Amino acid sequence: MANSISIENYLNIIYKYRDAGGGIKGNVIAEQLNISGAAVSDMLKKLSRDKLIEYSPYKEIKLTPKGEAAAVNLVRRHRIWEKFLYEFVKMPWEQIHIEAERLEHHSSDLLIDRLEEMMHFPEFDPHGAPIPTKKGGMPKQKKLTALSDIPASAICTVRRVNDYDQAFLTFISSIGIELQKEITVVNRMTFDNSVVLKINGKQYTVSETVAKNIFVSVTKE
Repeated sequence: MANSISIENYLNIIYKYRDAGGGIKGNVIAEQLNISGAAVSDMLKKLSRDKLIEYSPYKEIKLTPKGEAAAVNLVRRHRIWEKFLYEFVKMPWEQIHIEAERLEHHSSDLLIDRLEEMMHFPEFDPHGAPIPTKKGGMPKQKKLTALSDIPASAICTVRRVNDYDQAFLTFISSIGIELQKEITVVNRMTFDNSVVLKINGKQYTVSETVAKNIFVSVTKE
């Protein structure tokens, strides 16, 4: 029987990386967890037996209502811990993801509820991701666009960034990207899809990978 942390990691990946139809392919899970396809298949069978996912070989994997509830609870725990570490412990945003992952597995529901209450029920974590409520509801969100899809000359505001990679967060922090920061897309380079940005009066070129993980709302086109 797989340990609970492994199960939670799988549910977390399925929840975060599923497509618009609610499904995800096994190879995406393998890539995110950096493990073999055979290991993923073995775990998926166990999750299916526990009625956490709908799974058939060569088909997309989907969470069951039971799996959805477990995944949402895990995401809520993680993002509440991130908010607490950032606001109260004053840890930089590139470090809180790893610490929150350690804490989320070993916290009682009572502790999570108390942290949420202390912080006056925050709706978004320090990276701009929504925090589910205890009942699984989500706050209203503006429609956001990946920076990689923003046309040249547009002025936009950073609303959310993906938090899975510490090196990525460290890099964007070093060039002045943070939530609510206004930036200008100066140019998009067709030969490699990199993006030239103007931030605080200075120009920076970021790769397509970086731009795909920053989400903005357009202020002016």
